[in-house]
Amino acid sequence: MARALTGIDGGDASGKLAVLRSIRPAPPNGHVTPASAVRVLIADGQAVVRAGFRALLEDDQRISVIGEASTGEEAVALAHRIRPDVVMIDAGLPGLDSVEATGRMLSQSGVSVMLLVASDGDDRGLAALRAGASGLLLKDTEPAELVQAVEALARGDALLSPALTRRLIAELASRPEPECPSLELIEELTAREREVVALVGHGLGNDEIADRLVVSPATAKTHVSRAMVKLNAHDRAKLVVFAYETGLVVARSEAPLPARQQLAMAT
Repeated sequence: MARALTGIDGGDASGKLAVLRSIRPAPPNGHVTPASAVRVLIADGQAVVRAGFRALLEDDQRISVIGEASTGEEAVALAHRIRPDVVMIDAGLPGLDSVEATGRMLSQSGVSVMLLVASDGDDRGLAALRAGASGLLLKDTEPAELVQAVEALARGDALLSPALTRRLIAELASRPEPECPSLELIEELTAREREVVALVGHGLGNDEIADRLVVSPATAKTHVSRAMVKLNAHDRAKLVVFAYETGLVVARSEAPLPARQQLAMAT
């Protein structure tokens, strides 16, 4: 995959990093978790794959793998027990379906879930987003970019790879009529915020929105963040859905693609 996450934003709208959860006791294997490390749970049906991800992630001193799961049921149970900052789950995880597992982990533990899919044609990716996943990446993501993605989710950001973002937009654009989930929510937005949400719906990142509106990237990011708060959207993917379902972006057979070859779905 091309360099999908090179434009990842850091921190929240104020530019400060979010505080990670309190560190729990070290896991039974004796591995000591650094106080500032991002705590990760890996869920994959193949032991060799889990070992590879562990080695990759722990090569970065800012990440510590605190648990592994081989089935969906184990992933849900471990997430509830050890409360990691990020759960990295394979879409083809045996046992409990990965989408169902994502929904349960979100409701029971409130963790950030990143789903890894083999291709952009995997329907489980979009279903996982609807279930509350914060990250959706192709399994052939560059190692360094995967590490960046894990750290971004731990900060509270949400990330989609470009191909998956385009598919989400195309799916929404194919709907014949907007569903208008809540017109009252649209009225909460200022005219500029509606414009920004529409641009997000077209797949533009913060820098592109800034260029389009002739404002600074920080100002564009502030508008996006305020819109997310008003719409109770925890990530930009939800803004894309909202834009199409309310008609802020008119559905058509071919949705406009992002101008750049990467899109960082960060608040």
